[in-house]
Amino acid sequence: LPESGVPQLVQPMIWDYAADLDVEGKVQLIEKYRRCGFSKVWFASAFKGATGVNQSLTLIGHHLKNHLEWLEVASRTPTHVLEGIALTGWQRYDHFSVLCELLPVAIPSLAVCLQALKNGGYSERVKENVEKLLGMSNLEIDTYTR
Repeated sequence: LPESGVPQLVQPMIWDYAADLDVEGKVQLIEKYRRCGFSKVWFASAFKGATGVNQSLTLIGHHLKNHLEWLEVASRTPTHVLEGIALTGWQRYDHFSVLCELLPVAIPSLAVCLQALKNGGYSERVKENVEKLLGMSNLEIDTYTR
């Protein structure tokens, strides 16, 4: 692979939407990419649309945990290697499915995930900031937001 020249042309993106990432496995995968000559990698997470084919509402806690896990992977990755993270928001669980988790119901999840990434974690201060930004009195993380 290093002799092919491909590592100088592309940057791999590691996709995983699980709330319980295999952090050590991701760290090892990044190291494998580095040994193959890739100098940069991307991560891909989801703030909506990745938890079920007929999901109507977004369970923020699942997506927040996914982002916190990616932050853990990032903390164990050399800073010059991580190029960025793509927050995906799938409109369909797969190409043959009906629409799921429309954007309006997922905006609180997007806000929580962005603020967690921006602040390097989730805290009461982050929660209060999201509530203020969205004009919400009580942001529900582990139940469906009303």
